Amino acid sequence: MSIQLLRRRFSLEEYHQMAEAGILTENDRVELLDGEIVEMSPIGRRHAACVDRLNRLFGSRLAERAIVRVQNPIELSDRAEPQPDIALLQPREDFYEAGHPQPQDILLLVEVADTTAEFDREIKIPLYASSRIAEVWLVDINEQCLEVYRQPASNGYQNVQKLQRGQSIFIQAFPDINLTVDEILG
Repeated sequence: MSIQLLRRRFSLEEYHQMAEAGILTENDRVELLDGEIVEMSPIGRRHAACVDRLNRLFGSRLAERAIVRVQNPIELSDRAEPQPDIALLQPREDFYEAGHPQPQDILLLVEVADTTAEFDREIKIPLYASSRIAEVWLVDINEQCLEVYRQPASNGYQNVQKLQRGQSIFIQAFPDINLTVDEILG
């Protein structure tokens, strides 16, 4: 006999109220995904180095053309506020102080995975597709590859590419910006 647990899903408003009440603190590494509060994995040295490398690459190549947001929240719906490793955003003078970026503000999301590749593929990337995020990259440190997801649909991304070392990629929102997988992986 299987037992089915009842789950209580939270709204974005309830999630923020928990933070304001001190139930969730700045030290809690959590994100809201489809109404569930999910604990994030600790950041290892290879993961941190890759995120720093991407931050530097995007910052130097894009200059004032995009805001590079590192491991900060984005608001996808009233039940989803993930914290991707990198988000390239439409420039705004207030740097999104008035509210977290929403799907229409997002040019590219990047998830870096050393221990979370399966979770990112099965949970986060489908969430991004259903939110109509135009382009998502998954940097798989263990497999030493870059997965590129484009053309979002309700059932996932219609265009998926897996790139290896020696190959290059352009950012869909900035076709003049080319990066190599080697630059991304280090």
